[in-house]
Amino acid sequence: MKFINQTHSNEHRNHPLKTGTFVYFISFITLGLFASILGPTLPYLAKNTSTGLSEIGLLFTARSLGYIVGALQGGNAFDRFPGHKLLAAILISLGVVGTLIPVVYWIWILIALIFLLGIGEAVLDIGVNLLIVWKYRGKTGPFLNALHFCFGIGAFLSPIFVAQAILITGKINWAFWLLSFLALPIALWFLQIKSPEPTNNYDYNDPKPQNLSLVIMVATLFTLYVGAEVSYGGWIYTYTTEQGLGNSTSAAYLTSAFWGALTLGRLLGIPLANHLNPKKIIFFDLIGCLISLGIILFFQDNYLAIWFGTLGLGLSMASYFPTMMAFAERRIDLSGQITRWFFFAAGLGGMILPWLFGILFESMGAIPAMWAIMIDLIIALSLFGLGNLVLEKKVLIS
Repeated sequence: MKFINQTHSNEHRNHPLKTGTFVYFISFITLGLFASILGPTLPYLAKNTSTGLSEIGLLFTARSLGYIVGALQGGNAFDRFPGHKLLAAILISLGVVGTLIPVVYWIWILIALIFLLGIGEAVLDIGVNLLIVWKYRGKTGPFLNALHFCFGIGAFLSPIFVAQAILITGKINWAFWLLSFLALPIALWFLQIKSPEPTNNYDYNDPKPQNLSLVIMVATLFTLYVGAEVSYGGWIYTYTTEQGLGNSTSAAYLTSAFWGALTLGRLLGIPLANHLNPKKIIFFDLIGCLISLGIILFFQDNYLAIWFGTLGLGLSMASYFPTMMAFAERRIDLSGQITRWFFFAAGLGGMILPWLFGILFESMGAIPAMWAIMIDLIIALSLFGLGNLVLEKKVLIS
């Protein structure tokens, strides 16, 4: 009887609702909703603040800068404080900021709020990824892919959410307010669950040394990947129309297809992560990206090629980010202090590289810009291959 009671107690303690796994996924759906809400509401925010679209575009810069600051400053906090309490505080903060955004009528106050939104998104992003790593040490691949799939669901639903709010109320206010309200019960849920302990509090039989060169390599790979993903997703619409491969409607559908394939690929990545190690998945991802871009570049005037290439690129890119986290976790004891550099690098890539590609697009044309994305990914594949050769050589020597 004692054994049965003890077993029942362990099952209760390990139930998904008690362990926090579900709340991680729900929090990332919420993060996806927040991350994609700015684009559809931009014209309404411009009207609220009596500014033009060129001025309101500063909100994207403010958000990116906020994300970078949040990545640098927020990562360390998870090494020192209970992770779930921090996430609860961040979600409450996002709720407050989201409530204020649609009722602000001064552009600089709105910019400040969007900057704070970027900080909150970065800390939530780092925190949930890091706590998943601490919770499922050595088996993080499927959970991280599922986590980022949930982000994709939120990003997909956000424009629909905004459209319905405007259809029913005629304003964007309720879109922000309902999303802000959604953050509160998630915050309370986090407060009810014990936080995973940092990995450096555990005694490993085979401890992994903190290799600075490996940290720099992984951070650089995040920069290159996120820069390529955001650049392609941001510029494929313009590329399609400039090349005469479609009108504005078909170009919009193609852009949606890219993000849809990215989300679907993360779902497919869950079972793949159970059967393949992260190194193989990343190699396949990068090779798939190069093949897909090759189809686009070598069949430049073919309508089907742009569709096949875009869908292939989305599927190939899908599992890269979560799998790179799983790859790093197997070789480094990931702390908040280390993980923050990965997200800082990702934020930097998403802010700077699309801007540089845009300059290239305007000055030299669509094809050179697409080749720049190809070169970006070739560098990523070369760096990853060289890095793994060095790692294997070190293992053989030791």
